[in-house]
Amino acid sequence: MRKDERGSMSVFVVLFSVVVFLLAGLLVDGGAAINARLRAADVAEQAARAGADEIDQDHLRETGEMRLLGEQQVCARADEIVSAQGDGVNRGECSVGDGQAQVTVTVTVRWEAFFLGALGFPGSEMTGEAVAAPEAR
Repeated sequence: MRKDERGSMSVFVVLFSVVVFLLAGLLVDGGAAINARLRAADVAEQAARAGADEIDQDHLRETGEMRLLGEQQVCARADEIVSAQGDGVNRGECSVGDGQAQVTVTVTVRWEAFFLGALGFPGSEMTGEAVAAPEAR
């Protein structure tokens, strides 16, 4: 080995280690971010469906038209589903629209970065939104 090449392998190992750490961060933390986005969409869909189950039965019997109960009852049912998911999952907006015929629910899921957290990126929140309406059969 020539004297002017001495220590060059150390520099290579250090630089290669940093690149591998960043790639692992993108792989693991990127997967966690995608998982959080999918979970937010899934929970929002479940909560919207649960809210859409809150049908005004008296109105249905009288008129034959499907209509949801008030926003308070519908969103309270959606909250039950979201709160059952545990920490890191929060309901954002909940609204009843289209003439009391559909519910829209927004959910956020917090994810924590593992590798990229060491570089100052702690993670963030992913949001999912779903709309549901009762179906008459």
